[in-house]
Parts: sequence; structure tokens; C-alpha cells
Amino acid sequence: MNYVILTHGGVTAPQSGSESCAKAADEARRALDGGGEALAAAIGATVRLEDDPRFNAGTGSNLRLDGRTVEMDAAVMASDGRFGAVACIERVKNPVLVAAKVTETPHLLLAGAGATAFARRLGFADHDPVTEEARRKHARALAALRGEGGDDETTNDAARFHALTATRFWNFDAEPIECDTVGAVVRDTHGRFAAAASTGGSTYSLRGRVGDVPLLGAGIYAGPHGAVAATGVGEEIARRFLARTVYDWLADGVAPARAAQRGVAMFPDVLAVGVLVVGRSGQAIASNRTMASAQLVG
Repeated sequence: MNYVILTHGGVTAPQSGSESCAKAADEARRALDGGGEALAAAIGATVRLEDDPRFNAGTGSNLRLDGRTVEMDAAVMASDGRFGAVACIERVKNPVLVAAKVTETPHLLLAGAGATAFARRLGFADHDPVTEEARRKHARALAALRGEGGDDETTNDAARFHALTATRFWNFDAEPIECDTVGAVVRDTHGRFAAAASTGGSTYSLRGRVGDVPLLGAGIYAGPHGAVAATGVGEEIARRFLARTVYDWLADGVAPARAAQRGVAMFPDVLAVGVLVVGRSGQAIASNRTMASAQLVG
């Protein structure tokens, strides 16, 4: 059986990021060539994407509304049922590596300060993921929230989290303001599947907000029939149980391309969404936006 590696830089990531997605796929291939299984390859690809500051994961993650807080989510899953995730973890370079360590515990998900303490206990160093581009993006987001302009993306997102809501439910330490996820799926030459994903979350969110990535079956899913990774608005992906829904179609014999298209079609055009799908009979990348991605088949 041939190996398959699919990577993405987030549903709103520009096509210019596809080169980095290709390098992430190469990283996964090296893991497979070195004898690693599908899960190790998916993790390796996601680490590479987390380290690219152009993407909203790891270094480069979104600042929350207060301009100080960065909370990241990540998850990994293998076709044998192993799953591990972290939510709202702070000040680590590669959340997906911490999520991988959760698979060695009796738990599925660690969150917040407990997840960060777990990382420190295992030797993951303190790391500030904030970049200057993240600060500029945050400034544009606040401008849109105040109604002072912004691009189409920030303006549309601000409409869903308007100033009144932000002020009413503010739960950051700072004073209230005045008012996209990376991932990989892999099939190795032994027919094993895996998925991994990591995100810096949404700027327009309260402290402690958890998206789809660490929720089993929402952002990622893997089983004996294939693997799926999703990207987009986390709450909407979770409501539709997207990754598991697409996987179940694979299990029912639906071709990966058709399953991917059906998954995207579950969302109205106003909501950006993308999926990576790999099965026993093929693979597919689908989205309703121009999405940075890469495919490697060997």
C-alpha cells in the first residue's frame, strides 16, 4: 500500500503558505522513511507547521482580545484508537507534542493550567509564541470590533462577537476593550491512519474558550477506515461533529473525494471550512476558501 500525506495551514491561510505545507509533508515522509508509523508522521508534519509563524498555531498563534493571552489547542489520533489532546495550553512551542504525551496517560484531554503544568513536568520549556504579525492582526481585529474598519475577514468575525458581548462577558485580567488551525492526516505503508491538528484559536473569544481541535470527533478523527482533519470556525465544526461524520461516510464506503465534498457542503458559504481526508481507496482536500495545503503520495 502506498503512503499518503495531506497537510493544511488553515482554511483562511493564503496559497503562499502551500510551500510550507509541502515542507511539512516532507517532514512526515522522513518520519515514515525512518520507520515511524502514521501517527509519528502526522505529528512531525504538524510540528513543522506550528513552527511557521505565518500560521495560527504554535509560534504565531492569535492573541486573545486582551492583547496578552495566547491559549492553544492541539490533538492527535491514531487508527488504533489512541487519542490525546490539550486545550487552552499556554507558553509552549509545540502543543501537538504535549497532546501526543497525553496519549501515554489514562486521560484524553488536559486543559488550561493543568495542561501547561503537565508540559513543564515533562520538560517542555517556557516559550512565548507571540509574533509582531500577531500583534498587528490583533490591532486590526480590535479596530473591526469597534467598527473602525478592517478587512472582510475581521469585519465578519467581529459581527459574531460584537462589542456589547465582549464587554458583558469579559473575563480577562486586563481592562475590557471599548467596543485558523493547522493539521495533517497520514496513511502509512502498513495501512495505518493518523491525524493531528493544532491551533492558536480565535481572536474573538473569551478566556478559556475551547474550539473543535481537542474535541474527539470534531476537529480530527482516525480509525481503520481512514483519517480526517478539519479547519474552520471551531464551534460550527463541533456542532456538526465534522471529522467523525466524514469518517463514518468513509466507513460506509463513500469515496474520500465525495466524503470531503459532502463535509464542506454541510456549511453555509459564509462559514469558512476545509477538510483533509485519507481513506483506503484514496485521499482528498476540500474547502470553500482558497486554502494552503499539500499532498504527498509515495
